[in-house]
Amino acid sequence: MNYNPNIQPADRLASVQEYYFSRKLKEVAQMNAEGRDVISLAIGSPDMPPSGETVEVLCREARKADSHGYQPTVGIPELRQAMAGFYKRWYGVDLDPRTEIQPLIGSKEGILHVTLALVNPGDCVLVPNPGYPTYTALSKLLGAQVVNYDLREDNDWQPDFDQLEKIVTKTPNCKILWTNYPNMPTGARAQRETYERLADFARHHGIVVVNDNPYSFILNEEERLSLLQVPGAKDCCIEFNSMSKSHNMPGWRVGMLATNAEFVRWILKVKSNIDSGTFRPLQLAAAQAYQNSDEWHRLANFQTYARRRQLAEDIMTTLGCTFDRRQVGMFLWGRIPEHYSDVEQLTERVLHEARVFITPGFIFGSNGQRHIRISLCAKEERFKEALERIKKALPPTPPMQGGEWSPNIK
Repeated sequence: MNYNPNIQPADRLASVQEYYFSRKLKEVAQMNAEGRDVISLAIGSPDMPPSGETVEVLCREARKADSHGYQPTVGIPELRQAMAGFYKRWYGVDLDPRTEIQPLIGSKEGILHVTLALVNPGDCVLVPNPGYPTYTALSKLLGAQVVNYDLREDNDWQPDFDQLEKIVTKTPNCKILWTNYPNMPTGARAQRETYERLADFARHHGIVVVNDNPYSFILNEEERLSLLQVPGAKDCCIEFNSMSKSHNMPGWRVGMLATNAEFVRWILKVKSNIDSGTFRPLQLAAAQAYQNSDEWHRLANFQTYARRRQLAEDIMTTLGCTFDRRQVGMFLWGRIPEHYSDVEQLTERVLHEARVFITPGFIFGSNGQRHIRISLCAKEERFKEALERIKKALPPTPPMQGGEWSPNIK
């Protein structure tokens, strides 16, 4: 024992576990150290670079002697203006860059700041099941009561508003409803009707709906939707957006939230007491990235991922999983065959026999227990190698008697 046993961690740590990927990547790293060469198809970390213009601005500005001081927490005007322009260009949403936008050091910190600004200990927070684990973990760390609402395959992974009405009727002090469309992990598309009903739900119940919207550019060339397109939604809703996925900038940690000026002021009270502003050259480079051409987005966000997506579908089919071809976003979500007792029976076989790391759906909630998620963030050559390894290690299983499942059902 190398610490004083009389010193104990805060009670709040008992409410959460180490993030699944943090734990599992240690195992994968050990396998790689042993020379086993694990192909990771698990994490949504884009492996392509930002645009050349973006990198050039960062390098040019970082060479300036006066670029290295503290920056305002609210972000520099150039970045806020670029964010407002991004929303106008792609979503048709008008935002005041001075008062209705707050740059973030990624969406994770935004989840923290919004929860601190709006939720008292013991208040209710509504979290989708399946959903991004950070919504639950940070809410628990901050002493909120997490209440799950179901997303179901038979409802196209959209909220069940009858269930939501029952929850808020029985549960006092519901403060935030987290939502995420296009959806992660299920790939369900954003729907205008869902956004309209979410905004109406927020107004009627005095709840702030927060939509996390980083995936609207990935494998999606249709009209891109935003919750803030709904008239009046800005009064009671917040939307996150991130450059990690749409601009190939995950390690840059640049995101934003957009909402009404009063909510921004509340959130800034929290954020300004936690961090200082982002490195100025990085902010200027991010502002440049928001000017990427339509062609850049088409090549980076659609064509490349479309080729990888076909290979991911081949892997799903080889594993006997069923999936919906209409999915968008950076992942492919599939239901495992019935003959597996649980999802880890499949994912652990794939990891240790085929040396391919894919994500078990249970980490996103109980409604993901019989699903897997494949990330599209790997080179095509690695996808092809992963497919061959899986074919060799786990030969296709014939359909079960009675037609309970078939690898050709999509």
